[in-house]
Amino acid sequence: MSEKLLKSELRRKALGGRDAMGDEVRIEASLKIQEIGASLIEVRTDEIVSGFWPIRSEVDLRPLMFTLQEKGARLCLPVIIDKSTIVFRELVRGAEMVETGFGTAGPGPQAEVLDPTTMLVPLAAFDRTGHRIGYGAGYYDRAIAELRKKGIQPRLIGVAFDVQEVDAVPSEAHDIALSAILTEAGLRTMPEERV
Repeated sequence: MSEKLLKSELRRKALGGRDAMGDEVRIEASLKIQEIGASLIEVRTDEIVSGFWPIRSEVDLRPLMFTLQEKGARLCLPVIIDKSTIVFRELVRGAEMVETGFGTAGPGPQAEVLDPTTMLVPLAAFDRTGHRIGYGAGYYDRAIAELRKKGIQPRLIGVAFDVQEVDAVPSEAHDIALSAILTEAGLRTMPEERV
């Protein structure tokens, strides 16, 4: 089986497991993720943290994001600009949210574009080594590469439910491994990375 087909099958299996979680279980797991993340993810005052608004059966990251904001972080959300690019617009309380692509919402064009130094990364599947499978469009890999070109080495924390873990994710040259993975079972830091 080709790597592309294998990734597609792993994505399908992991998302099927996530979709099968009941609403109550998903809410409880999201709150547990908030509790763990709030106690273990350190942020500096004015650190720029990108998160994501939940779509479909994703982790609801909003409680954790606002907890990190209370600790002094500036928040931003991804916005699709064209078929290959996302930017991160600042999220402030009370700001108008607009449709931003992929079925999600985010700050409108009047919001400031920020370069995140910590990224809470959505994913379809992950393995114990920190490799992830996204939704297949490559937006995050390209955005991280652009940040690195600017000299920014963002801390990459994948956020998912435990049921999304797979044995091994095939990795390609352009794939970027995560610094840590946050699930309802805890925060797993990858070797030689800090969180």
